[in-house]
Amino acid sequence: SSGINAERSGQSFQQKRCLSDEKNAPDKVKIKFIDRDGDPCTVNAVVGESLMKTAHRYDIDLEGACDGTIACCTCHLIVHPDWFDKIDSEPCEDELDMLDMAFGLTDTSRLGCQVIVKPELEGMVVRIPAYEPQYT
Repeated sequence: SSGINAERSGQSFQQKRCLSDEKNAPDKVKIKFIDRDGDPCTVNAVVGESLMKTAHRYDIDLEGACDGTIACCTCHLIVHPDWFDKIDSEPCEDELDMLDMAFGLTDTSRLGCQVIVKPELEGMVVRIPAYEPQYT
């Protein structure tokens, strides 16, 4: 993934494309991703786009093997408890089935492909689990 390429080139997580100082446009909200090492990266997420697509747009190292078709759990995110109830959609049965296979499952786990950015999620914090198994 492009996040891995950034690591290989010596570029740190903070140097990727984090835009914590950029002004918000009306159709964007700030979302903070915390990577596997605990480093934060705040980005301007496009309203209507999934958290998975947002992570990919900013070269954040979050998989998405099935490209958002709810056929894997590689975009597993842990939503900060203060934000979990602000997500306006409940996980569907397919998402719950995939989450059952995710490493580090918590009560606030969601698939990044299924959480759509909304204006009310301004300031949301999500964490990428510390370990994801490698599939071969």
